[in-house]
Amino acid sequence: MSRVPEWIDRLGAGLTGWGRELERRRAEAEARDADDDPLDTRDFGNSGSPGSSDGEGTQPAGYVPAPPSYAPAVTARPHPADAVPWGMRVAAEAGWRLLVLAGTLWVLMRVISAVQLVVLAFVAALLITALLQPTVARLCRHGVPRGLATALTAVLGFVVMGLIGWFVTWQVMENIDNLSSQIQDGIDELRRWLLNSPFHVTEDQINDIAQNLREAVSSNTDAITSAGLEGVTVIVEALTGILLAMFSTLFLLYDGERIWQWTLKLVPEAARPGVAGAGPRAWRTLTAYVRGTVIVALIDAIFIGLGIYFLDVPMAVPLAVFIFLFAFVPLVGAVVSGALAVVVALVTQGVFTAVMTLVVVLAVQQIEGHILQPFILGRAVRVHPLAVVLSVAAGGMVAGIGGAVVAVPLAAVTNTVVGYLRAHSRETSLRYAPQPRGVAAVGAAQESPPSDDTAGGHK
Repeated sequence: MSRVPEWIDRLGAGLTGWGRELERRRAEAEARDADDDPLDTRDFGNSGSPGSSDGEGTQPAGYVPAPPSYAPAVTARPHPADAVPWGMRVAAEAGWRLLVLAGTLWVLMRVISAVQLVVLAFVAALLITALLQPTVARLCRHGVPRGLATALTAVLGFVVMGLIGWFVTWQVMENIDNLSSQIQDGIDELRRWLLNSPFHVTEDQINDIAQNLREAVSSNTDAITSAGLEGVTVIVEALTGILLAMFSTLFLLYDGERIWQWTLKLVPEAARPGVAGAGPRAWRTLTAYVRGTVIVALIDAIFIGLGIYFLDVPMAVPLAVFIFLFAFVPLVGAVVSGALAVVVALVTQGVFTAVMTLVVVLAVQQIEGHILQPFILGRAVRVHPLAVVLSVAAGGMVAGIGGAVVAVPLAAVTNTVVGYLRAHSRETSLRYAPQPRGVAAVGAAQESPPSDDTAGGHK
């Protein structure tokens, strides 16, 4: 048999195998393209090809074929929020919250400025109540009815403060004529001392200074007159504030506990336990501050008053009362009252007496700052000196002398409240923190009530 048919048969079999291999690879490629296609071709028609509703295999409008397998991969873009750096997102979150707090504080300050007289009167009533409330509590413990104890304490306190103000006014009016002559003699003595001093001050320079002072006074006559008219308004406002403070003090002394309970109802229920615990601690801090400040101011007034009395400085007692009152303004009050005593000593008794007065004032204030305040006020109301300076400055800018007086006790109370709320929040988070299963089981077993059998056995 010829060998040609066998060769043809092998060639035909090879071509058949190659055809089947090509068909298999084509089928695999189509299946892979179908898996990568985001569009479901089965929705475009009932025939095998997409959109072959007319039987001709046409593509529908808007159809996008799948990219070929050799096309480069394109990564999806992240969400815009995920593209912002973490630090910037934290800064933005903190920034808008700070803006909300700043806006709230600004609105609050505007409201306080609009009712400044009422706010200062109420704060003064709080300070007076903190000073007088221990006396009311002591009388109540001795069987005195609360209304009578409140009336006795308030009347006695207001009478004492009124007598102090009357005494200072009386002393100034009694000694004003003598003081004027002493001031004139002191100015003449100061002038002679400047002429003979090593500062080489000449008569013409002194005359120029005096002439400039007279011109300044004459040119500002209208301003001085308007200031006097404004002084009348200030006196009326001061009297109104005093009456408001007196009535507020009476109600706080008599019904302070119920007022505090009503205030707690305005606090959200979730924050009420923390505020209820911080309130008594804040009141103890305020009471300790007012009582300690009164004691320190009284000691300053007594010792500085004795010093200037033995130095023959006129109006020693009114100056001592001024030193006592100015001691309630931290830092600034001591400087102003001491400078006033030194100026009076300078213009009435001369340079030597003024220097000795300055020595007495500085010595008493150093003893006050390093011994009396740490010992009497204690750690409960200790505020950092920087906080004292900033508080007094801010209070003076916002509300004048009244703001400077209440700035430091407000800072002390705020420090106490913030410290307690931080500790309360930490304790609450630890109490409700998730615990391991074994620890929780042991705690539940310890806190579980006794069973009926055990209870019956104890009966």
